[in-house]
Amino acid sequence: MSTSVETAHPGIPTTSTSGLPKLYFVRFGFAVAWAVLVALTASTLNPASVALLVIYPLFDVAAAVVDFRTSGATGPRALLYVNMALSLLTAIGVAVAAASGIPDILRVWGAWAITAGLVQLIVAVRRYRLGGQWAMILSGGISTLAGSSFIVMAAGPRPSVTGLAGYATLGGIFFLISALRLRQRASKVN
Repeated sequence: MSTSVETAHPGIPTTSTSGLPKLYFVRFGFAVAWAVLVALTASTLNPASVALLVIYPLFDVAAAVVDFRTSGATGPRALLYVNMALSLLTAIGVAVAAASGIPDILRVWGAWAITAGLVQLIVAVRRYRLGGQWAMILSGGISTLAGSSFIVMAAGPRPSVTGLAGYATLGGIFFLISALRLRQRASKVN
């Protein structure tokens, strides 16, 4: 997640947005590494898989804090606060839901994917002039759909959290695409 920021001139990022590509690259790397670890450990709930499921939304909180600090006062910071709160509540919710089992974890994760996806969609639309945001728009929209599917999966005969690995990987790919497009656009300006 991220917030919107302004540009000094349409289509030219200000220095406060120059950190976005780096943040997006880090988010890509984390998402892929996390997805691999989840795929390897999450066939059943165990301490490692629960820790991974709690770490992912906590990483999102950290990424939102970095975005908050680097975007400066030029954007509506309320969206980052919303994202931080949603992700922190999700980390707590997943930790609590782990005691009840995979279906409850999927419900918490699904609710987070829906709400955080909507926030990401709004942020990406507001940052559209920076370039590379169509990937974030798609990511936000897909996140809301994926969240609904996690909630449906929770009621299924064999709920599993391994599907979250694919969700994270796809989100990471969207961050990578956006980072590359932002870098490409910045190199054309310079």
